[in-house]
Amino acid sequence: MDKINHEPIEILLVEDNDDDTFFILQVFKKAKVKNNISVAADGVEAMAYLRKEGEYMNSPRPDIILLDLNLPKKDGHEVLTEIKEDPELRTIPVIILTSSKADEDVIKTYNHHANCFISKPVKMEDFENVMRTMENFWFLIVKMMPKNAYK
Repeated sequence: MDKINHEPIEILLVEDNDDDTFFILQVFKKAKVKNNISVAADGVEAMAYLRKEGEYMNSPRPDIILLDLNLPKKDGHEVLTEIKEDPELRTIPVIILTSSKADEDVIKTYNHHANCFISKPVKMEDFENVMRTMENFWFLIVKMMPKNAYK
């Protein structure tokens, strides 16, 4: 709970659907917790951001990653695998936030060390409730890795 009065939470949202991105940004704009959100629209862009390549050379290290599975160029499964196999990135919590409800996706992501799997509800009201619940749990209850642990 100490995050409220300290540094903002750095969030990397990896989402290719503009409507979902807009909605998620609106929910976090109204959030109880200060946050900075960066958006990557595909898996290649997400990995460039995380590895600080090219235009992302000065990007902040995310405290948490919200990852869609159905992405162009490199899908969410590939991104998750790369993150969790990289010693520099593996401690970043990855929340799968996807329209999939398939058991196969749930099993595959947990086998690749996702921190949780959330299926996006279809109705906007339900989606907002899910996002607020996630915000409360991950940003107000969970103790995040101290930023100085990476220096």
